[in-house]
Amino acid sequence: MVAAAGWMLLRTTAVLGHAALRAWPLTATVLATALAYGMWRMARSAARRRTRAVLLARLRITLEEFDAMDDRHFEYALRDLLIRDGFHARQVGRAGDQGADVIAEHPRLGRLVIQAKHTAVAARVGSHVMYQVKGTAGPVHRADIAVVVTNGHLTRDAKTWGQRHHIYWVDRDRLGQWAQDGIPLQQLLRLPARRRRRKSTRLARRASSLPSATS
Repeated sequence: MVAAAGWMLLRTTAVLGHAALRAWPLTATVLATALAYGMWRMARSAARRRTRAVLLARLRITLEEFDAMDDRHFEYALRDLLIRDGFHARQVGRAGDQGADVIAEHPRLGRLVIQAKHTAVAARVGSHVMYQVKGTAGPVHRADIAVVVTNGHLTRDAKTWGQRHHIYWVDRDRLGQWAQDGIPLQQLLRLPARRRRRKSTRLARRASSLPSATS
């Protein structure tokens, strides 16, 4: 009985082994095809990224093109300009965005938040936009730099208030220099490098947050 069971096990193993050997060429073909397809997709994705990088490096947008955009396309255009200038940027504007339409990161400049104001030609943006950005850029979005960008104009009060409270601005004239002439935003606005907190300051703050021995 035991011998018969052992013989059946050996026979089953042999049959399975023979089937596996016969199926191996097909399995190898399927695996090779899947590997080749994966490599092709990776190469195509890399080629698309290179092509996009080349196109963005040459990106130029005229003021007339900005005027023809709607609010959302205006935000995406600003995002692409930031990418052209070396930022990692994304469009985030939506209802309840709390003063941020584009958020970008730069290794030297830190986090930048843009509030985009697409207007009819010659329309003016007032100080209330500066107030809103000042109240949310740092506390809500942890921004190192906040910028208001419009294809229109800013009032004199808005510019003065922004300069006093470190809110940068790009009006129609500056937008032309940035988008049409190709001057990088960090150069156009002379953006400062992010300040790095001293290690001692960080350690002191960490120590102050620890419970005391007498508590």
